[in-house]
Amino acid sequence: MEAIRQYLKVKGRTLEVVLPDDFIADEVEVIVLAKDGFELTEEMKATLNERLNEPAEGYITSEDSLNRLKKRNGL
Repeated sequence: MEAIRQYLKVKGRTLEVVLPDDFIADEVEVIVLAKDGFELTEEMKATLNERLNEPAEGYITSEDSLNRLKKRNGL
C-alpha cells in the first residue's frame, strides 16, 4: 500500500490534492482529519535537551537514522 500524507490549507470548503507523477491508481481513499496542534511534552523536551549536550562525533545523519530504523523494524 502506498500512502501520501499532506497538510493542506482549506480554502473556503475546498481542498486541492496534487499527486506525484509516480503515483499510479485509478481509485483512492481520502480521509480528512482536522490537524491538531502538536506540543512537546516535558519528557520530550528533557530528552532533546540531553541529546544536545552529547558529543557531536557520534552523530549520524537523519537519513541514516531512518534507514537503520526501517531495516531494524522491517518497514
